[in-house]
This record gives sequence, C-alpha cells and structure tokens, in this order.
Amino acid sequence: MSFIDEINRANVLIVGASQGIGLGFVKKLLQDDKIAKIYATYRQKDSASELITLEKEYSQRLTCLSLDITDELQIAEILQQINTETNRLHLVINCVGILHEGNLQPEKSLRQLNSENLLRYFHINSIGAVLLAKHLLPCFQHNEPSVFASISAKLGSIGDNQLGGWYGYRASKAALNMFMRTVAVEYGRSCPKTTVVTLHPGTTDTRLSRPFQKNVAAEKLFSIERTVDQLLAVIAQLQEGDSGKFFSWDGTQLPW
Repeated sequence: MSFIDEINRANVLIVGASQGIGLGFVKKLLQDDKIAKIYATYRQKDSASELITLEKEYSQRLTCLSLDITDELQIAEILQQINTETNRLHLVINCVGILHEGNLQPEKSLRQLNSENLLRYFHINSIGAVLLAKHLLPCFQHNEPSVFASISAKLGSIGDNQLGGWYGYRASKAALNMFMRTVAVEYGRSCPKTTVVTLHPGTTDTRLSRPFQKNVAAEKLFSIERTVDQLLAVIAQLQEGDSGKFFSWDGTQLPW
C-alpha cells in the first residue's frame, strides 16, 4: 500500500469488523508488517466470535471494541479510548451498512415505504458515518498521509439509477456519499493530509448480499478476499486531489 509505505508504523481502525468485508480487512491487514496496530469494532459480541479469536492470537496488534455506530456517545468514547494509546490514525475504513434485517427489506415500490424503516437505513448507512467523521478529526490532525474510506454502493449513485426500487438503501448511500464529500472539504482545511473517499465494493459474497445473488453472474460475485484486495489496491493508488471522490472496486470513478 503506497501511502502506508511512507509511514514507519501505521495505525488502522476498521469499523464494522465482526464479519463480511470488515473482518476480511482485519485478516488481510494483520498480515502486513507495516501495520503497527489495528482497532476493530463490532456491534454484537455473539456475532463477532471469529474477530475476538483473532484478538487473542494477535493480542499485541489487534484491539476489539464494542460500538453501535448509531450512538454518538459510544463513538466518542471509542475514539477517546484509542486516543489514550495513540494520537494518530493512518487508515480508517467504515464497513458498517445495512440492506436487510428482519422486517427491514429493500422496497420494490412506493407501497412498501414506511418512515421507521427509512430512518433505520439513514441512521446506519449515513448518519453514523458522518458522526464518526466528526469524532475522528483529532486522530487525523497529523502530518502523515492518511485515508478515511467508507463502503458505499453503486446503488447510491443518482446518475446510475436506471432500475428504481430499493428507496431506503439507495437514498441512504447517496446521503453517505454527500456527507463524505462534504467531510472531504472540511478535512481539506483541518487535516489536509487525509484523503476521504467512498468505495463501491462490487457484489460480494456476504450475508448482506446473499438473498439477492441469484441474478448476479458468477464472475461478478466476488469473494470477500478478492473484494478486500481490490479495495486496498484502490486505496493504495489514491492521489493528491482524490479526496471527496466515489470509486468503484476497479479504481474507476463513479457518477454522483
């Protein structure tokens, strides 16, 4: 990772690391000797058993922290805790996102909309991320290159929306993109060495996508390992001036 090559010992935070892409990032980055410390968050301990097992194996380099990203007080507490150990982060990847959960399912038509479900999408997919950006600011106010990436989705592209449906998910990811674009402007003044991006991972074989995979061509359904490698390659290739942009897994820029 080129931007980490400039740093002797990089500190990383993976938000939403109990499973899926987030857990994949933790596993991959633990193999990189240039990474000094990884902080990884999970929401529920009972679904984070693999992550917590890794913490026991890599106790010097991996610290797991409980975090509900919809609770700003928890975000502040977690970052205060990290700040007691280090005052600088070099890579933060926010992997938290929701598409379906119990009665919360992507809407196929206006008839299926309700405000409770829409608010749930926004709290998790959008608002949590910008509150994270608020409390991360002191961790990025240093002179070493840093990246703050959030996992978005091509479905959050307004320009690319040809099929309709999935109102809450689409709109909450579009809001995430706007939040991060706006964060990039402010970070440009307050921590100019930090590049802020949103990333489309492609359809990845995770719990999030599983109910919707039947129409996905085999070559377009990525393993978690492949997705992680592709996204880390995009992060590694970020240039000065890329802050505030929305990239696909192959490095191409996506329309807003």
